Amino acid sequence: MVPARKMVGAIAGVVMLVSACSSGASPSPAASAAPSVAPSAAASAAPSAAASAAAACNADANLTAAEAAGVLSKGPHGENPSEASSVTLTPEELTKVKAMSATAAIVMHYGGDDWSAAQIAGLTQRFGELNIKIVATTDANFVPATQVSQIETVLAKKPSIIVSIPTDPVATKDAYKKAAAQGVKLVFMDNVPNDMVAGKDYISVVSADNRGNGVVSAHLAAKAMNCEGTIGLIFHEADFFVTRDRYEGFKTTIQDKYPNIKIVDEKGVTGSDFAGQSQAAANAMLTKTPGLKAIWAVWDVPSEGVIAAARASNRMDLIIATEDLGKNVAIQLAKDELIKGLGAQRPFDQGVTEANLAAYGLLGKTAPVFVALPALAVSHANVLQAWKDVYHVDAPAEVKDSYKQ
Repeated sequence: MVPARKMVGAIAGVVMLVSACSSGASPSPAASAAPSVAPSAAASAAPSAAASAAAACNADANLTAAEAAGVLSKGPHGENPSEASSVTLTPEELTKVKAMSATAAIVMHYGGDDWSAAQIAGLTQRFGELNIKIVATTDANFVPATQVSQIETVLAKKPSIIVSIPTDPVATKDAYKKAAAQGVKLVFMDNVPNDMVAGKDYISVVSADNRGNGVVSAHLAAKAMNCEGTIGLIFHEADFFVTRDRYEGFKTTIQDKYPNIKIVDEKGVTGSDFAGQSQAAANAMLTKTPGLKAIWAVWDVPSEGVIAAARASNRMDLIIATEDLGKNVAIQLAKDELIKGLGAQRPFDQGVTEANLAAYGLLGKTAPVFVALPALAVSHANVLQAWKDVYHVDAPAEVKDSYKQ
């Protein structure tokens, strides 16, 4: 999500989300939910009632249970997830792969955010260790026609391997099928083109637990909201499996676990200017529902637009939740300002796993068809350690220096 932006500036939230995009239907706002109203003087004079409400908010317990449940996502075709730790190479297999002097191309859907940069970093490191030379890295800026053209250009370089995240499962399928027919070993990130079969047309697909990321983001949002109030959702309006999965994880968790939180508005974003579109969507939500307590955005780049809208409206009390730990959202978490929680992927580790699966393809070794890495709940309290867990480096100075003790 986002997947999903240039994910390099966008992972802050647990959140790049789609509303039943695969069926072509867009989610309808919860029109029947009433906007929140300012508390009456009588209510504000009843601290015991407020204390009772706080005590009844069980978001922490719900989050603990969600984390203990493990990976919640299924694969694009309903496959059960395998753990990344199960994807291993023996010393003898490593020697064989290194001797092949294979080549690889990395074909991204979108390349300017922290998520994409971390994926590429993980792939680059592991391919180097495997003596696999990267001959091309592309960025389609979320335009399917551009990605199709880039695949054609990449195939002229005759790579042994392509690791890619399809922008659209229908529009790109023929290009990927052509690559498979030419004997290229395909490993996918997150999404799979239509009419392609694991173990036959491609090796495997590697993903974060996007549903789980949506779930933990929902619990963090609920905690910040004290389990009550109104919220708007900004989802990814595209046929994109992983952003739909996180949207559904977030929305169903709010609906099932938090009856006093009302979803009162939903708006979709698409195209290349996710931050700008999300700012416009958030502006419309804040105008329509002046007492809106929170907004969730599908990943960190759209959430940056929500931040801009909150500042423009002088709504520094707005609670924002999202997916993906990008630098800008990490700074917000460190300051303990607008962003209050997100579900983070582990893109560096995903890249390492994808490279290992590419080696499986070179060796003819049977691979798990769907590998998923667990969700990581990120709040102000753990943002510095979370950055290290996600990117395998210390948090940037801008994040460290922003941390509010």
